[in-house]
Amino acid sequence: MFDFDYVIVGAGSAGCVLANRLSEDGSRRVCLIEAGKSDDSLLVRMPVGVAAILPTRIRNWAFQTLPQPGLGGRRGYQPRGKMLGGSSSMNAMIYIRGQREDYDGWAAGGCTGWGWHDVLPYFRKAEHQERGDDDFHAVGGPLNVADLRSPNPLSRAFVEAARELQVPVNPDFNGPVQEGAGLYQVTQKDGERCSAARAYLAPVHDRANLRVITGARVSRILFDGRRAVGVAYRHGGTTRVIRVGAEVILAAGALQSPQLLQLSGIGDGAMLRRHGIEVFHDLPSVGQHLQDHIDYVTSYRCRTRDAFGISLGGMPILLRAIGEYRRERKGLLTSNFAEAGAFLRSDLAIERPDLQLHFVVGIVDDHSRKLHLGHGYSCHVCLLRPKSEGSVYLQSADPFSAPAIDPNYLGEEEDLDTLVKGFRIMRRILEAPALAPYRGREFYTADVQDDAAIRAAIRARADTVYHPVGSCRMGTGEDAVVDPELKVWGVERLRVVDASVMPRIVSGNTNAPTIMIAEKAAEMIRVAA
Repeated sequence: MFDFDYVIVGAGSAGCVLANRLSEDGSRRVCLIEAGKSDDSLLVRMPVGVAAILPTRIRNWAFQTLPQPGLGGRRGYQPRGKMLGGSSSMNAMIYIRGQREDYDGWAAGGCTGWGWHDVLPYFRKAEHQERGDDDFHAVGGPLNVADLRSPNPLSRAFVEAARELQVPVNPDFNGPVQEGAGLYQVTQKDGERCSAARAYLAPVHDRANLRVITGARVSRILFDGRRAVGVAYRHGGTTRVIRVGAEVILAAGALQSPQLLQLSGIGDGAMLRRHGIEVFHDLPSVGQHLQDHIDYVTSYRCRTRDAFGISLGGMPILLRAIGEYRRERKGLLTSNFAEAGAFLRSDLAIERPDLQLHFVVGIVDDHSRKLHLGHGYSCHVCLLRPKSEGSVYLQSADPFSAPAIDPNYLGEEEDLDTLVKGFRIMRRILEAPALAPYRGREFYTADVQDDAAIRAAIRARADTVYHPVGSCRMGTGEDAVVDPELKVWGVERLRVVDASVMPRIVSGNTNAPTIMIAEKAAEMIRVAA
């Protein structure tokens, strides 16, 4: 006898989508298990709350990488959401799909059914675009996509600065062309965060056939022969078991889905034996091909108080902002900080953007873990399609230990070369006339000019922009973990549905693509049932 038809491990972006879609048919019993807490917090709902969550352990796994040779031996920071909605409940809410060539590349590599024209309907199915319906966007979906309610003057100045450098202004990075500079659209509704939990889970949490368990840590997958039949988990100090009649679905993300496979005996056999884990299925590709967007941030003092900052005169501004937010859900507190950005080519000889800028109306230093008095603004430059690949593997057989995360940042010299070009382009924009009224002294790199100094600065301060993918890669070759239906190779009734299945990282933020993957997976699962 089984307890549910489906158990979904992880209530992040993908897990919330799956819980909603699979429970639409009242005859299917669905269980969603999340290790973290609920998302019921003002810090989650209010967009600027990300500044309090990101640098702390508040509803945040706050992982670290292994020491990175490409970063001078530093450990990188890997914040991931530990609550309903996962990282969609603590990200910068930027809605970006990537480039059509990303998905056509997936299909050309053997992932049939994942080309651009295959996935566009699922982006549109997920979306409620406040601007309205067109060939690229749709209305009526759960995920609200909106323009910023109160853009900061600095953000508009950044877009004008880019225009002064001959970068075209782009009002829609998810339209026919991605290249250009503009204000980001965000996953917000009425001035509040529209996470995957708010969009997909909150409206259906009271369905009789859906059970959501929080504060529960899954320790392993259970098997009967080659079939996945359930999971074991710890809840309230007790080990419990859930048995399923249809499928076990991992949606724990690019760092923890491979970890759970390995804890369950699926992975590189030699590594599993070293940890005393019985090998259930020797699948060396589990945890391999980890990719992430390596990112460098530069910051400037701001001559005005338009930017966020810490100052003696800041309290009256904050009090006014609180009042405006409470009355109208507008003003400073609706900011996602990274309000504007650009997609650029590092070299005009290449066909499509390989760099992304995030312009932030505040000082960003070490993921906001280092605070500075005064007001300022920052700009990220990230490498959209890094050549470097890393891995995720077990540090121990203890299911409650963090995984060993090795992104291998700047492992390929070409990545550093491209990031140096990106730094130079970013600085030219930040030094353009439109930002002159605001621009104060540059932090850290004011005297950095030649390529050798830029390379040293990048190695000293670059880190993630929070987009790990690929560690349970989809495909048909020996390097794949799941097939194009997201079923784990060599095992029955077990799928992975999250960012870990991406064959290659997409050219942009990864939240919207993860939601798309889950929408498409839910339909495949329903058809197969």
